[in-house]
Amino acid sequence: MKYRMSAKSGSASGRKKLFTSESVTEGHPDKLCDQISDAILDTILKDDPRGRVAVEVLLTNGVCVVAGEITTKTYVDIPKVVRSVVRDVGYTNAEYGFHWETSGVMVAIQEQSGDIARGVDSFVKGKGGEIIKEDLENLGAGDQGLMFGLATDETKEYMPLPIVLAHKLVQRLAQVRKAGIVRGLRPDGKSQVTVEYSADKPKRVHTVLIAAQHNPDVDQERLKQEITKQVIKKVIPAKLLDKKTRFLVNSTGRFVKGGPQGDTGLTGRKIIVDTYGGTGRHGGGCFSGKDPSKVDRSGSYMARYVAKNLVAAGLAKKLEVQIAYAIGVPEPLSVRVDTFGTGKIAEDAIVDIIARVFDLRPGMIIKNLDLRRPIYRQVAAYGHFGRNDLKLPWEKTDKVREIRKLASIK
Repeated sequence: MKYRMSAKSGSASGRKKLFTSESVTEGHPDKLCDQISDAILDTILKDDPRGRVAVEVLLTNGVCVVAGEITTKTYVDIPKVVRSVVRDVGYTNAEYGFHWETSGVMVAIQEQSGDIARGVDSFVKGKGGEIIKEDLENLGAGDQGLMFGLATDETKEYMPLPIVLAHKLVQRLAQVRKAGIVRGLRPDGKSQVTVEYSADKPKRVHTVLIAAQHNPDVDQERLKQEITKQVIKKVIPAKLLDKKTRFLVNSTGRFVKGGPQGDTGLTGRKIIVDTYGGTGRHGGGCFSGKDPSKVDRSGSYMARYVAKNLVAAGLAKKLEVQIAYAIGVPEPLSVRVDTFGTGKIAEDAIVDIIARVFDLRPGMIIKNLDLRRPIYRQVAAYGHFGRNDLKLPWEKTDKVREIRKLASIK
């Protein structure tokens, strides 16, 4: 089915449009890397909340490489953390080509560069050089960069529908694998959902794609029927499905060789899966393996927090926030808002409200969202935003009343 624009067809916003988002299971090699990176971060933050962490992971057939910069006063048994994550995800059978006990783990870690640290540290020291306190108000950004946050009222999660459904599908795929509801599944897998919009509102699901790794003796027709019944139709509301909706399960006909055996994994290679599924813009920086002094992570969380509160307050039906930083500088360089034509008040007025309600300095983001805690591995798979199954500080809508008052919206 094709949709073509015509000069005689009226406004583009009133025509049918398709939008597609994808997600991946926790057993996908890239997502496995993200989870390992964030498990190492969580282990450090548990004992050393001020620890500086920038950890990257590479996975390939039988080998895990952990590299990066860590400055901490605690000790972390990195190989033990790696093996724990790999076991939890489900690589417990040597036939999968990657095994939690027998695969090799290589570690190449150094301390954070002093040139970076001097721009980020904001300690008040005594006469003897001892740290008395940390001045979070003047904590500089851990790097330059631009971050985006998005919210839309089209779902209860304030997220675009395609990415919400894509995440829920792979979560369910992992659940039926671990519970034995669908037998013969292995840890790797993907989903993809195409939603049809009319007048910028989701109307129906056009196509659902599932790629599910499986044992070599699995009957493909049986697998397709079980995944359709136990995964797709358990996740996607019946009102969004119709006779024209396409279900594609393992469209190549076979998916046995997967995980790190079939594809090299890297931390930070699923940044669109982590965020908004391709809706809106992305600054380019990943989240996993980075402590909250890195604004790639904390700035993006704050941008989401701002956008979600503004939409929940009724200032727009869909809204995107951009924040830009310079390394070592506390105040953001710029703040921008795009309401995609759905705003109830002017965009420059919304920027003024942001300045009055939200403190965008990195140190205050860390303080106000309480980010120096071991909370990151849980979001390293199935998305960092819209996670109503978790109590995430950047998903709160606690600024709605204040925003409405400033905007004179009842």
